[in-house]
Amino acid sequence: MNATMRRVAIASAVVSMAVSLAACGSAKEAGDDKSDQKKKTGPLTIGLLLPEDQTARYENFDRPLITKKIKALCAECKVLYVNAKSDTALQQQQVDSMITKKVDAIILDAVDSEAIASSVKKADEADIPVVAYDRLAQGPVSGYTSFDNEKVGKVQGEALLKALGDKAKDGKVVMLNGWEADPNAALFKKGALSVLKGKVDIGKQYDVDRWLADKANEAMNGAISSLGKNNIAGVYSANDTMAGGAITALKSGGVDPLPPVTGQDAELAGVQRILDGTQYMSVYKPYEPEATAAAEMAIALGRGDKPNESNTVDSPTTKGIPATLITPVSLTKDNIKDTVIKDGLYKVDKICTAKYKAACDEAGLLK
Repeated sequence: MNATMRRVAIASAVVSMAVSLAACGSAKEAGDDKSDQKKKTGPLTIGLLLPEDQTARYENFDRPLITKKIKALCAECKVLYVNAKSDTALQQQQVDSMITKKVDAIILDAVDSEAIASSVKKADEADIPVVAYDRLAQGPVSGYTSFDNEKVGKVQGEALLKALGDKAKDGKVVMLNGWEADPNAALFKKGALSVLKGKVDIGKQYDVDRWLADKANEAMNGAISSLGKNNIAGVYSANDTMAGGAITALKSGGVDPLPPVTGQDAELAGVQRILDGTQYMSVYKPYEPEATAAAEMAIALGRGDKPNESNTVDSPTTKGIPATLITPVSLTKDNIKDTVIKDGLYKVDKICTAKYKAACDEAGLLK
C-alpha cells in the first residue's frame, strides 16, 4: 500500500458506530461456534467469490487487490477465485465447491444476500469462516468489510442538490436505484432519500435489475415518456454503470441540456463522463483499504483467530459481526486530480485519451 492509500485508509477508516440492518432478537452472535476452533499454521487456502463482471471494479480492482494483499500477508497462501456473473444459483454452487475443497476461509460478495444464507450456514457447519465483502450476506458470517453505504447515498443526494441549486423544484428527479437483491442498494436509497425528500420532486423511481446499464436505459426511457423530456431536472443514479445507460437514454430522448446525473464507483467511463460534463459526479470508494481489511480478516479467521475489529454490525440473522466501514468521497471534476489520479487508481493517459484531451486540459489534468 503506498503512502497515499495508507492516508486514505486512516482518514477514511472505520466509522465508530454499529449499523443495524433489522436485527432480530433470536439472531446468532457472530463467531459463537468459533471459540474452540483449532489454530492453524502454515499456508492457507482462501476462497474469493465475487458477484458479477458487469461492474468494472470487481475484476479491475477488488480481485487483484485482495489477492495481492493475501499474498503479501502470507506468501504461500493460495487464493481460489470464482465469479458468479450475477447468478444466485451459480454462487451457491461455488460456495459448495469451496466447502468440498476444504478452503480455510471464504471472502464472499453475495449476489443475493438473503438467498446465500443457507450456503453461509453450510460453510459455518464445515468450520469455514465467511467474510462478507462489500455486501452484508445473511447467515453466520464471521466478519464484514464495506463502505458506509448509507453515507454513500447521502453523498450522492447532497451532490445532486448542490448541482440543482435554486432549481431543485423546477422539474422532476428520476431515481435509478440499485438491484433490490443487493442490501447495499437499500442503504444507498435510504441515504439519498434522507437528503432529497422534501427538497426535490421525485417523479419516478426504479429498482434496476442487476445494476445493468441496459435496464437503466429502459427505465430512463420510460421516465422520459412519462414525465416529458423538458421536465427532468436531475437523475439520481446509484452507480456509474447505470448512469451510462441513463445518459444514453437522455441523449437519444432529446433531453438538452442534460440534467445533473449522479453515480458511484469512479469507473473509468464515469470519470471521463464527469470530465466532459455529461455526468455530474461519482462516489470514489478507495478499494485498497476495503480489500486489505477483507484479506486480514480472512487470514485471521482462517488461522482460528478473531478479527481485530472494534466495530460491529447486525444483519437480520447475525448480531455483532466484526466490521470495517470506510468513508466514501464525492468525486467531481474539481477533485479528480487529487483523488483517483493522486491515489494511483488511474494514470492521466488512461483517462485523457484523444476524445477527452480538451476536457482534461480544461480540468488541469495535463499540466
